[in-house]
Amino acid sequence: MIKLLLTSDGFVNPKIAQEFLKLLDKNPADVKVLFIPTAAEYKFENKEEMFYVKESEKELIVDLGIKKENIFWLDISNIPVAGDLDSYDVIYVCGGNTFYMADKFKKAGFDKKLIDLINSGKVYVGVSAGSYIVCPTIEMAYWKRADNNIVGLKDLTGLNLIPFLLSVHYKPEYAEILEKEIALSKYPVKILTDGQAIEVLGDTAKIIE
Repeated sequence: MIKLLLTSDGFVNPKIAQEFLKLLDKNPADVKVLFIPTAAEYKFENKEEMFYVKESEKELIVDLGIKKENIFWLDISNIPVAGDLDSYDVIYVCGGNTFYMADKFKKAGFDKKLIDLINSGKVYVGVSAGSYIVCPTIEMAYWKRADNNIVGLKDLTGLNLIPFLLSVHYKPEYAEILEKEIALSKYPVKILTDGQAIEVLGDTAKIIE
């Protein structure tokens, strides 16, 4: 059964953190996390500049009790360094540029491996772009003009693990543009504000707010 926690902005809302802990089948101190900052890497020259990504890691350590030494930052250009990917309990995919991340995943063949990991029952946490990538398509990354297709990606197919699209970071000023885009999409769309998430367990989805 797939176990997805698709967030707008991570574990800012304590209720989302509580749901995450319920999904684990072991003590948080024993959990191994494959931490994937790929979507944010296009902006930065090194990890020290990745403030929001480091804040996400901090939430895992301080708020959830996961040991820092059990969090492995995946370099998408050198996947073998991560060792046996099946040994990780949680896959955490950070936010950033959805198109850049999708392009990197596809070129590395990691998109197929990620699908296998999720289908095997690994707990998956997505933040923003990390939530978009599991959808049938990542077209909605265009909608609020938040993401630029900086890599000229033509195939916008996502991992297609859920039957709907997400639009995150919702604010009232986005209502008009989202109404137009949703009307044109062939998929149903669920909208999340910051502080909200959708938990998908198998074929069941519920909003956490």
